[in-house]
Amino acid sequence: MKENQFFEKQTISSRIKASIVSGYFPSYCKIIVKKNIPSEIRYIDLFAGPGIYGDGNVSTPLLIARQCVGDNFLKQKVRFIFNDNLYSDELKKNFCNEFPYGTFLKKVHFGKSTVGETPAITDLLVRSTHVEKLNEKPSLLFIDPFGYKGIETKVLAEFLKNWGNEIFLFVNTKRIHPALENEKFEGLMHDLFPTTLEKIKTDRRYKSTVSERLSLIINSLGNEYQSILGGTVYYTAFKFQEEDIDATSHYILHLTKGSRGYDLIKTTYNDFANVGTVFDGVNTYTFDAKKLDKQANELFDLNSINIDKLKEDLVVHFKGKKLSANELFERHHTTGLYSRNHYTEALRRLVGEEKVASHFIDGKKHTKTVLLSKECILNFN
Repeated sequence: MKENQFFEKQTISSRIKASIVSGYFPSYCKIIVKKNIPSEIRYIDLFAGPGIYGDGNVSTPLLIARQCVGDNFLKQKVRFIFNDNLYSDELKKNFCNEFPYGTFLKKVHFGKSTVGETPAITDLLVRSTHVEKLNEKPSLLFIDPFGYKGIETKVLAEFLKNWGNEIFLFVNTKRIHPALENEKFEGLMHDLFPTTLEKIKTDRRYKSTVSERLSLIINSLGNEYQSILGGTVYYTAFKFQEEDIDATSHYILHLTKGSRGYDLIKTTYNDFANVGTVFDGVNTYTFDAKKLDKQANELFDLNSINIDKLKEDLVVHFKGKKLSANELFERHHTTGLYSRNHYTEALRRLVGEEKVASHFIDGKKHTKTVLLSKECILNFN
């Protein structure tokens, strides 16, 4: 598909992708302000598109503004920084038609630069805004390019280094997979995998399935950020299946240094996934457009398999321990892909199986045996 045809009609997968990012951002802002009230919170989109598809459906820029316009705090604090070298003028027109000048306190920026050829964009991403170790302008960066020119992992890692900054990166594995074996794309792939490119080329030959090879790409990309920054980076992928065949189309990869962001993105992904997936180190949260609005008919309850795996892990990890459900979640959720819903269900089943005892210390009557709160106390056998 040519770039100028991409925005003619919105696919279901594109709609879900935009919904994930636009739904995540307001909650991300609330996490940020619990730590510090910054001078502004930024949403940066370097490949923003026109905002409205040819079929009338809106894309991420307008969706995310709709999420913010009803919140007075966000209207005062959020600054939108949009860029698109083809559609900037069209986006400005579409955006301002719905959100006239003055709707948001911070002036909206509509750039038309080419990523990878504009030093000002690189400067925006790597410039330190730390004041007493806190970033005064924490930012969520969304990168959904048509190609990979200008997507430099070392630059993005510098951006991620700043407190509060997070990234959503569109990863088109259908393009990356063959590009790894094509010398024509060697430079682009080196920008994407600056420290692990040769290792990926070697390791992918020993992966027996397509899923394993795709997982290698995602994990290698996530590990690049950990290696460059020299610390913990939580990366979580959401997989999209092809809309016409049973193959993976692309991923959204979310990167954060904060455990709260990792908690939030798993909850968000869990809300949009419509395919049962066992978290086995290869598979992740998945959306299949072909299964939208269709009743799942699977031989095994994959969600229940995940719950059973988590139950077993919790019993082993916390044997003989007494702690709050909130403390358990905070200590354990960073070890895997399980979301809050998975933990709640697993703990309630363990209580039902009498492997865990629970009680509340808030003096209130509760209809549920477990809530992920500080007032819910768990005793493991």
